[in-house]
Amino acid sequence: MKGRTEIPQDRGCLVGVCFFILGLGTLLPWNFFMTASLYFQDRLNSTVSFNGSMVVKDEYYFNNWMTLLSQLPLLLFTLLNSFLYQRISEAVRIAGSLVFILLLFILTAVLVKVPMEDKDQFFSVTMATIWFINSFGAVLQGSLFGLVGQLPQKYSTIFMSGQGLAGTFAAIAMLLAIGSEADSETAALGYFITPCVGTIATLFSYLLLLRLEFAQYYLNKSRRYEAGATDELLKDSTTTEKLNGHSNSTASNSGGRAEAQMSSGPDGNKQAFLSLDQGEEKTQAKASVMAVFKKIWVMAFCVTFVFTVTLSVFPAVTADVKTSFPGKWERYFLSVCCFLTFNINDWLGRTITTFLRWPRKESLLFPILVISRVVFIPLLMLCNVQVRSYMPVYFPHDAAFTAIMTFFSVSSGYFVCLSMSYAPQLVESKDAETAGALMTFFLALGLSLGAALSFPLRAVV
Repeated sequence: MKGRTEIPQDRGCLVGVCFFILGLGTLLPWNFFMTASLYFQDRLNSTVSFNGSMVVKDEYYFNNWMTLLSQLPLLLFTLLNSFLYQRISEAVRIAGSLVFILLLFILTAVLVKVPMEDKDQFFSVTMATIWFINSFGAVLQGSLFGLVGQLPQKYSTIFMSGQGLAGTFAAIAMLLAIGSEADSETAALGYFITPCVGTIATLFSYLLLLRLEFAQYYLNKSRRYEAGATDELLKDSTTTEKLNGHSNSTASNSGGRAEAQMSSGPDGNKQAFLSLDQGEEKTQAKASVMAVFKKIWVMAFCVTFVFTVTLSVFPAVTADVKTSFPGKWERYFLSVCCFLTFNINDWLGRTITTFLRWPRKESLLFPILVISRVVFIPLLMLCNVQVRSYMPVYFPHDAAFTAIMTFFSVSSGYFVCLSMSYAPQLVESKDAETAGALMTFFLALGLSLGAALSFPLRAVV
């Protein structure tokens, strides 16, 4: 008979596989819509002949609006996380979000076959779909971060690896759709069916995860620990008096304190302590949000600035770059040189931090290097972005654009990962959770600021 303290094994690494698929599923919506920008632009933008050249008649700025309406829900639901997590169960948040994302992807796939003469209507429906898909995606991502946080650290790494490869998965799916001999409509339908299958696989992985003994052990352990601590904290005053009456003997045996701790639950914000020594209780209490922010504000600024720079030009500006080699390559250029290049190198930049962590978190060089990334904004704007109105083209060749995109994406992934990992190290362990929540908010803030900044930047190209 198995002993009570024996930890089950993750047989066949099934829990790891489930979390990898869950990580992949959380970022599929954003990446599939972003990578399909050419499909949406073809359906929305119409051209007319003017003085012998083709001019865009109706410019919807799809990439700008898609970026903004993808990131605003992330910022909004980051602020609403505590409200949602306390009132809606984890299973409803995760499974419910996946079901709604699936239904919205099915709607997107169906619209491929539905001709819409009114382009304004198609644009409105698409933007509404993007808003709601990313709203549910924000709830899903936050809930899964709380879930994986209850298991050993390596499962968080696996989960984030899945997230890192979501963009690559979408870019490869687009390349396969383009490379097929099917007509553009059928290729687009096949492309949007792919995330439907991916979302179903993600939902299946979550349901399977709940049945795996290894996952059950850690999830149930966390709930039992929290419930036991809550019961301890809710004891009546007579129990507290008894504890106080025996404080001297307890102090001699346990170093002056008796403590009941409530571990972090899926909502990520519940922790309490029982202490017989009032001075010790003060040291164990969590620091205020402002006190934590004062310690991590440099890292908060860095993660905000990195994403502001990245989202200000990717994909709003980079998705409009045209190849200098028209022909068959033109069909593959954007998927390979823009989206695939960015996602692979962003993942590479994050991976490098496993082996190299430079500059150090205390170094003034770290924020200086982060700020220096602003140079990528004019560099990418001076590539062969079409249609353009004001700025000249200094880097027309595909190789120049690909090289700039490579350094742009590697530095983005590298500095984001360093900022997010450095922040909890700047505070005491009891405040690491608060630091993580603050960094998540500033990450979302950077994404939203970058999306908003993309409008004026694209307009001045």
